[in-house]
Amino acid sequence: MEKLTSIIKSINFCLSDYVLVILLSLCGIYFSIRTRFVQVRCLKDGMRSLKASGKGAGISPVKALATAVGAQIGIGNMVGACSAILTGGPGALLWMWVISFFGMASIYAEAVLAQKTRITASDGSFTGGPVLYIQKAFPGKAGRLMAGFFAIATVISLGFAGSMVQSNAMAAACREAFNIPPWISGVIIAACCGLVFPGGIRRISALSEKIVPLMALIYMGGGIALLICRIRFLPEAIALIIKYAFRPDAIIGGSVGMALKTAVSQGVKRGLFSNEAGMGSTPHAHAAANADNPHDQGVVAMLGVFIDTFLVLTVTGLAVVTTLYAGNGPLGENAVPGAAEGITQDNMVSIALGGMFGAGVSRVFVSVCLLLFAFSSIISWNYFGRINALYLRGKKAIPVYSAVSLIFIFVGCVINGDIVWELADMFNQLMVIPNVLALFKLSSTAAKAARHHKLKRNI
Repeated sequence: MEKLTSIIKSINFCLSDYVLVILLSLCGIYFSIRTRFVQVRCLKDGMRSLKASGKGAGISPVKALATAVGAQIGIGNMVGACSAILTGGPGALLWMWVISFFGMASIYAEAVLAQKTRITASDGSFTGGPVLYIQKAFPGKAGRLMAGFFAIATVISLGFAGSMVQSNAMAAACREAFNIPPWISGVIIAACCGLVFPGGIRRISALSEKIVPLMALIYMGGGIALLICRIRFLPEAIALIIKYAFRPDAIIGGSVGMALKTAVSQGVKRGLFSNEAGMGSTPHAHAAANADNPHDQGVVAMLGVFIDTFLVLTVTGLAVVTTLYAGNGPLGENAVPGAAEGITQDNMVSIALGGMFGAGVSRVFVSVCLLLFAFSSIISWNYFGRINALYLRGKKAIPVYSAVSLIFIFVGCVINGDIVWELADMFNQLMVIPNVLALFKLSSTAAKAARHHKLKRNI
């Protein structure tokens, strides 16, 4: 197992430090320019587009957004963000913001193309995702191979490995806060998911519409309360984030170049795992929406990245930096030797909140939030994987896919989390390659949607 983990880590190192950084950065910058920074011009239009009724056999734009955000706001906003900050220093948070800003243009393009290429089922509902626009971008055998590669990576990443990551974190939270054995957590979590999965997008979107706003408000409420208590350290925290974004060697060691590469790659990798822009997951939800036109759903999709990164993840980052780095915190540059002992990516948020709520209350609060975050991600990701299982093997694959997903959810609760994280990272990153190549090939379609909207407003 250790040898396998080492091999996967090596693959992830190459993907995240080279392929992923280049592809996602270029994609976000390219679509920002081609759409004339649609994420700046049209972000407020996303709120207007949410008012669409969503009449018909599809789902409303609000439910599509809730399903997408349910997938985006997962443990990546807590454990993933802390992992990036712990490994790459506080400056990794700035790189998460940067990749997310440009990623808003990428996710706009994904949603537009998903709407453009979706298909209508016999009941009038809509189904779509990257497999369809990949085939449109690359007709013939090449397109089928790339779409098949994406579909397999998505099934493994979201339906299996990704769900294991989330259930593993849920089981750990239940053990930490409520002393529930992992196998019992596994049975309960798998049973709950088994009740939701058969309902498809309608049941998942209806549940997400109720859970997602609640969990985001609860978590942000606790984080904002902490920031108010630590407000005197907020200017210092922001200064540390900016400083260590460009000179992280002062806090994580090594040469300037190597430390900077670590900070950037950690920010990009965990930013991707958090907001999923460019990965090709959320277009499955946006394809199912009864939007007035593709542009309207594109700007709704941008709201998902804004909520995920610039609200929820930012609260996590600032809470951790103001508490553990600023004010001579235990992870700061001038910390007392040995002060950081026992601090890991899994308990950073709990320790940060513990100073205000107390260790016991903080542990329970973080555990409950993590349970909600992870559960919403599992049910959304399962639907995204289901669409690709359907593409690969047809309707006969769905019962098998659902059963195997439940097994992986249970197994994720009872095994070590290290290899699970590495597998999820690897297949997440493999999804990016065919998805981003198709986005580049069909860039004129997304650019036209953004320009056409501008022309209509000017008339």
